[in-house]
Amino acid sequence: MSGQLSPEEQLTYLTDGIDTLLPEGMLLERLQEGRPLRVKLGVDPTAPDVTLGWAVVFRQLRKFQEMGHTAVLIIGDFTAQVGDPSERADTRRRLGASEVEDYVSGLMDTIRGLLLEENLEIRHNSEWLGSLAMSDILDLTSKFTVSRIMDRDDFSKRWAANKPISLIEFMYPLLQAMDSVAVEADIELGGTDQLFNLLVGRDLQERSDQPAQLVMTVPLLVGTDGEKKMSQSLGNYISVNDEPAEMFGKTMSIPDAAMAEWFALAAAWSAAAVEEVKEGLGAGQLHPGQTKRLLGREIVALYHGNAAAAEAEEAFDRVFRDHGFPEEIAEFDPATAPDRSLPTVLAAAGVASSRSEARRLIRQGAVRIDGERSDDESLDVSGIGDVVIQVGKRRFVRLVTR
Repeated sequence: MSGQLSPEEQLTYLTDGIDTLLPEGMLLERLQEGRPLRVKLGVDPTAPDVTLGWAVVFRQLRKFQEMGHTAVLIIGDFTAQVGDPSERADTRRRLGASEVEDYVSGLMDTIRGLLLEENLEIRHNSEWLGSLAMSDILDLTSKFTVSRIMDRDDFSKRWAANKPISLIEFMYPLLQAMDSVAVEADIELGGTDQLFNLLVGRDLQERSDQPAQLVMTVPLLVGTDGEKKMSQSLGNYISVNDEPAEMFGKTMSIPDAAMAEWFALAAAWSAAAVEEVKEGLGAGQLHPGQTKRLLGREIVALYHGNAAAAEAEEAFDRVFRDHGFPEEIAEFDPATAPDRSLPTVLAAAGVASSRSEARRLIRQGAVRIDGERSDDESLDVSGIGDVVIQVGKRRFVRLVTR
């Protein structure tokens, strides 16, 4: 595809929807060199899933692959054990090596599925960081001042608030910068919260007698709550691996005000197309409900195809418009639970994360048995027969005694 586009056309394609590109004007010069650029993306495997928000930066990396450039994916199996303090008001819990390795194993198939097989180089930063000697660390730290590291907004805010900052957190930007030196990156991608770290990579490359990388950031997708950025720890996320009906239903729950951003970042629409949606909603020419349905179909189609998107919308209507049940409901034998109380069975069946959450949902009136609300936390399900239990709006399980 890159052979069909001029450097100027590539620039337009590669910068559509991005947030920051520094230094200004340099990307066109790099594209005009006519060689495959090395485009780095570092990811720390600190969670078990890939969210729609995380997929935004993978999609940007794939665009470079489509143009014939080399995607250099850095798996931060070493830096994940340090913990990136970006956008945090406190210290991060350090992960153990085995925990990180479990996350790596669980994520790689999904990540590979978001990228092209060609023009892909995958590296683990334990290759160069895991063997650092004390002399290497002292040499690295000598290249930066405390005042430079304190330029980070989150560090300065924590310092002003007398909140702790560990020395290992100071090291994180330097270690990420070493990744850029190790792979000789031409460009580094990241979310807007990574801008400082990416700029430190430029600094270290210059001090290591390498050409300084360009830095490109993409916006952070707001979560399903419409308030905070999408995060697995906050629970306001949609996974790229969610089933189509779940993906569509969660999308329908986002606030109307978040739709334009979701069209741009979650559905990968162009800036021009998103602007048309914003204008249509603002002028009353587009109905918010129908527009959100379109958004849901677009997101599901992106990961599961058009047929699955149509089926997901039909399933949504059966449950929420027609007050029916989904066509396919997971079955669970309550005899396999530790006991037969309703909270225990809900947790064991996977429709509640724990017995305490199940009890909370029951008290809130969020649990229905064959359509009837149940508020009895002590209910023994042994004698209620084969029934469908609904938890919240989208979770269903059919109790089946085998």
